[in-house]
Amino acid sequence: MTIRIERIYDNPKGNKGSNSFRILVDRLWPRGLSKENTRIDLWQKDIAPSNTLRKWFGHDEKKWDEFKRKYFKELDKKSKSEMVDEIIKMAKEHSSITLLYGAKEERHNNAVALKEYLEKKTKK
Repeated sequence: MTIRIERIYDNPKGNKGSNSFRILVDRLWPRGLSKENTRIDLWQKDIAPSNTLRKWFGHDEKKWDEFKRKYFKELDKKSKSEMVDEIIKMAKEHSSITLLYGAKEERHNNAVALKEYLEKKTKK
């Protein structure tokens, strides 16, 4: 099972050679991209951090560790843990998934945190 991360703007039509299942994990639809011309297999907007957490974090690198701690706590709640289980199921079925995000910040965003969370959860 492979979990990749990709900024949706870098390749909005998807990697044609890849059979990776593509999941948009942002609460908001990426600006300037149409749903018809973007290869997304699933939009899992409710797996994204709460609006309160997202706004508090603001991609501030100094808040990264605290953001991840708070986000992981959100992911442990029943409503989101069911979505986490669904993503893990998709990853196993497709052998590869790509978590898509729209943020300009490539190292400190919810997709990076979610990937870390999923990898820890599947190693248990």
